[in-house]
Amino acid sequence: MLEPSELERYARHIVLRDVGGPGQARLKAARVLVIGAGGLGAPVLLYLAAAGVGAIGLIDDDTVSLSNLQRQVIFATSDIGQPKATCAGAAIARLNPHVRVETHDARLTAANALDLMSRYDIVADGSDNFATRYLVSDACYFAKKRLVTAAIGTFDGSLTSIRAHETRPDGVPNPTYRCLFPEPPPAGAIPACAEAGVLGALPGVLGSLMALEVIREIVGFGEGLVGRLLMIDTRSMRFETLNYAWDPGNPLSGENPTIRDLSIHE
Repeated sequence: MLEPSELERYARHIVLRDVGGPGQARLKAARVLVIGAGGLGAPVLLYLAAAGVGAIGLIDDDTVSLSNLQRQVIFATSDIGQPKATCAGAAIARLNPHVRVETHDARLTAANALDLMSRYDIVADGSDNFATRYLVSDACYFAKKRLVTAAIGTFDGSLTSIRAHETRPDGVPNPTYRCLFPEPPPAGAIPACAEAGVLGALPGVLGSLMALEVIREIVGFGEGLVGRLLMIDTRSMRFETLNYAWDPGNPLSGENPTIRDLSIHE
């Protein structure tokens, strides 16, 4: 049930035919876990909070540094040196007091991932490294959770949604992240953000699209990104979509899986 102040706060959603009062009520009832409060996580957190997602969980074990502020817009200069989870939680509380913020000042690991994910409906992965990205996608498969995941380079990015625990109408399984990329690249093959750099507004674009996809998943309108990879090149301002499908040979959910638990990530 929406309170009178919420009716005014979310008025522009409520008049949308594809959202309306029922859609806003679904947002209020939803629980979303955001992995990372960095360049991608910052806009995800802000827009999900502004949209009225009822409970937002955040896990991040890092502290705010001066170099973060070029793109991690949820933080201020006064936050430097403070835990990201704590600062992001305070920013969300200032933005929307109707949202319950659950902060986890810790690193996501194989030991805590399944328990943490069991408390939420959807996971939004804004992590900045391949090890965490594969851990999150594998854990969502075993936890039977919907996943919205994005990645960025220096001037490019990609976004997709994964419902690997569900099947298509024809009975074929939905693809996993490993159907797209069976294994992470070798260590050092792709330089980290600190080495290669990143255009500050790029994670803002991808993070906003992540929030939009999470909202669409909760409310249930339009055509989502399950089985589709959205790719963005900001050098030429090109947006393209690649279709992908379940791979019977993938090591997680294929016909002969070799990954049966999260021990591969320990």
